[in-house]
Amino acid sequence: MSGYYDYVLGLIPAALIGVTATLYLAGLPTTAALPGGALVAGAIMAHAMFVRAPVRPADVGGARSDSRESSPGESDGVSGISGGRSTGTRQA
Repeated sequence: MSGYYDYVLGLIPAALIGVTATLYLAGLPTTAALPGGALVAGAIMAHAMFVRAPVRPADVGGARSDSRESSPGESDGVSGISGGRSTGTRQA
Protein backbone atom coordinates (compact mmCIF):
# COMPACT_ATOMS: atom_id res chain seq x y z
CA MET A 1 0.00 0.00 0.00
CA SER A 2 1.44 3.36 -1.00
CA GLY A 3 1.56 6.03 1.64
CA TYR A 4 2.27 9.73 1.75
CA TYR A 5 6.04 9.33 1.94
CA ASP A 6 6.08 6.94 -1.02
CA TYR A 7 4.46 9.66 -3.10
CA VAL A 8 6.90 12.25 -1.77
CA LEU A 9 9.86 10.10 -2.83
CA GLY A 10 8.40 9.91 -6.33
CA LEU A 11 7.52 13.60 -6.51
CA ILE A 12 11.00 14.87 -5.65
CA PRO A 13 12.70 13.85 -8.91
CA ALA A 14 9.50 14.38 -10.89
CA ALA A 15 9.27 17.97 -9.67
CA LEU A 16 12.95 18.64 -10.23
CA ILE A 17 12.92 17.29 -13.79
CA GLY A 18 9.37 18.32 -14.71
CA VAL A 19 9.47 21.90 -13.46
CA THR A 20 12.95 22.42 -14.90
CA ALA A 21 11.84 21.09 -18.30
CA THR A 22 8.65 23.16 -18.24
CA LEU A 23 10.52 26.36 -17.40
CA TYR A 24 13.16 25.60 -20.02
CA LEU A 25 10.49 24.98 -22.67
CA ALA A 26 8.80 28.23 -21.62
CA GLY A 27 11.93 30.10 -22.66
CA LEU A 28 14.02 30.41 -19.51
CA PRO A 29 17.68 29.48 -19.77
CA THR A 30 18.79 26.28 -18.03
CA THR A 31 20.66 28.25 -15.38
CA ALA A 32 17.37 29.88 -14.34
CA ALA A 33 15.09 26.87 -14.86
CA LEU A 34 17.12 24.45 -12.72
CA PRO A 35 16.91 26.52 -9.50
CA GLY A 36 13.16 26.83 -10.09
CA GLY A 37 12.81 23.06 -10.20
CA ALA A 38 15.06 22.69 -7.18
CA LEU A 39 12.89 25.13 -5.20
CA VAL A 40 9.77 23.10 -5.93
CA ALA A 41 11.52 19.83 -5.01
CA GLY A 42 12.84 21.47 -1.84
CA ALA A 43 9.35 22.68 -0.94
CA ILE A 44 8.04 19.11 -1.27
CA MET A 45 10.81 17.82 1.00
CA ALA A 46 10.24 20.60 3.55
CA HIS A 47 6.52 19.80 3.63
CA ALA A 48 7.26 16.13 4.25
CA MET A 49 9.76 16.88 7.03
CA PHE A 50 8.21 19.81 8.88
CA VAL A 51 4.52 20.14 8.04
CA ARG A 52 3.63 16.47 7.95
CA ALA A 53 6.49 15.09 10.00
CA PRO A 54 6.78 11.34 10.46
CA VAL A 55 5.87 10.07 13.92
CA ARG A 56 6.42 6.79 15.67
CA PRO A 57 3.34 4.55 15.86
CA ALA A 58 3.27 4.93 19.68
CA ASP A 59 2.91 8.71 19.35
CA VAL A 60 -0.08 8.60 16.99
CA GLY A 61 -3.27 9.70 18.68
CA GLY A 62 -1.49 11.07 21.73
CA ALA A 63 -0.78 7.61 23.17
CA ARG A 64 2.62 7.40 24.81
CA SER A 65 4.53 4.23 25.43
CA ASP A 66 5.32 3.27 29.01
CA SER A 67 9.05 3.01 28.38
CA ARG A 68 10.92 6.22 29.08
CA GLU A 69 13.70 7.24 26.73
CA SER A 70 16.95 7.63 28.59
CA SER A 71 19.32 10.49 28.08
CA PRO A 72 22.93 9.74 27.08
CA GLY A 73 24.86 8.19 29.95
CA GLU A 74 21.74 7.40 31.97
CA SER A 75 21.33 3.81 33.14
CA ASP A 76 23.70 2.43 30.55
CA GLY A 77 26.32 1.27 33.01
CA VAL A 78 28.61 4.22 32.34
CA SER A 79 29.54 6.51 35.17
CA GLY A 80 30.43 10.12 34.58
CA ILE A 81 31.37 11.99 31.46
CA SER A 82 34.53 10.02 30.78
CA GLY A 83 32.55 6.92 29.87
CA GLY A 84 34.08 4.86 32.66
CA ARG A 85 37.60 5.21 31.28
CA SER A 86 40.60 6.56 33.11
CA THR A 87 41.07 10.33 32.92
CA GLY A 88 44.82 10.03 32.58
CA THR A 89 45.78 10.18 36.28
CA ARG A 90 47.45 7.13 37.74
CA GLN A 91 47.17 5.96 41.28
CA ALA A 92 50.15 4.27 42.87
